Amino acid sequence: MKRFTYQSLPSRVVFGAGSLAELPREIEAMGAHRALVLCTPEQRGMAERVVALLGDRAAGVFDRAVMHVPVETAREAREVARRLGADCAVAIGGGSTTGLGKAIALDSGLPIL
Repeated sequence: MKRFTYQSLPSRVVFGAGSLAELPREIEAMGAHRALVLCTPEQRGMAERVVALLGDRAAGVFDRAVMHVPVETAREAREVARRLGADCAVAIGGGSTTGLGKAIALDSGLPIL
């Protein structure tokens, strides 16, 4: 499969084998410094691998994403991001985690990767 980068305002897509390795560069390109990694409890292992990849750019992991994002979960994740000094979030997985990222961004403006 060919690698490609697609950019559209206000979004950007980086796709292809090995693209995860570009995550630190993508965070830097956004002007961000510390990411809160979002995942479901089942995706915790993958989130920990992302934390290892990010090194000091990782603020921590929030592993309580669930379907239909309860407002209490979104508030808790925003508070964790604030407490850890995260200036962006990385959503690992599918719809539940992406939904949590969008719920966080809605009120806080925190950019989501």
